[in-house]
Amino acid sequence: MTEKALRLGTRRSKLAMAQSGQVAEAVSQVTGRPVELVEITTYGDVSREHLAQIGGTGVFVAALREALARGEVDFAVHSLKDLPTAQPDELVVAAIPVREDPRDVMITRDGLKLTDLPRGARIGTGSPRRMAQLNAYARSHGTDIETVPIRGNVDTRIGYVLKGELDAVVLAAAGLNRIGRSDEVTDFLSVDTVLPAPGQGALAIECAADDAELIAALAELDDPFTRAAVTAERSLLAALEAGCSAPVGALADLLADGQIVKEMRLRGVVGTTDGSTLVQLSTTGPVPETHEAAMALGRELATEMLAQGAAGLMGERAQ
Repeated sequence: MTEKALRLGTRRSKLAMAQSGQVAEAVSQVTGRPVELVEITTYGDVSREHLAQIGGTGVFVAALREALARGEVDFAVHSLKDLPTAQPDELVVAAIPVREDPRDVMITRDGLKLTDLPRGARIGTGSPRRMAQLNAYARSHGTDIETVPIRGNVDTRIGYVLKGELDAVVLAAAGLNRIGRSDEVTDFLSVDTVLPAPGQGALAIECAADDAELIAALAELDDPFTRAAVTAERSLLAALEAGCSAPVGALADLLADGQIVKEMRLRGVVGTTDGSTLVQLSTTGPVPETHEAAMALGRELATEMLAQGAAGLMGERAQ
């Protein structure tokens, strides 16, 4: 008798289906059970408002979590950067697999890089975080750009460039890699120029907190280094009391001496969307061995950033 298929809840977008399909294969290998995708439409998928207006935090996640709570699916896959920092008691993130490339990328006409863009170039992005850092970059390099708020799937966004409505769009490298379209990238933005969103490039596999058997199986897909890094990044975000639509960038990376990983560096940035003011700091410490140690690294950096005036840069959400 074949075992009952595990039901994986996923958003319907091409990207969500691609990353969920990859997770489904991996879960099927570790459990020996078939996995079927259950497509769920979320508020973030149907709303045409800008993410900054509908709140950003959790708009792609709530419907998946409700399906989990009702037992309609056994587990769900989220892009970690969409996950609110507060974790509901009845659910657990059982696995955070090895992270994809966390960087942002630019797609332009004529193969131009960020440094080649003409003065006054129109760059599309729905992210206040990207706007703040791109505008700060332009200011510091004595040029000017116009950041244009856009929404839509990958095809829609790239379409604005192809049709000549925009000079460039900024997307996450991870998403393009997962749907096999990284060959369209014209520039990988250095994290020294644009720090990614906390958790960018990582996936969270979530299930019911009382399903011990499934938690144990999914845990085989967990990457402890990725988990420590994104925990520190999300702790920073939470300590700044900012949602995932706030202009906050964060990246934790491992500093190695040869083959030996010695330390973890956490960098954070928050800024006004016009790029006129940025607070950008970093801290380095031992690689966190526990969840608490990773959380502490994020809180420590957030405290320093708040002391430098970060709260005033995030708009009314930081009150």
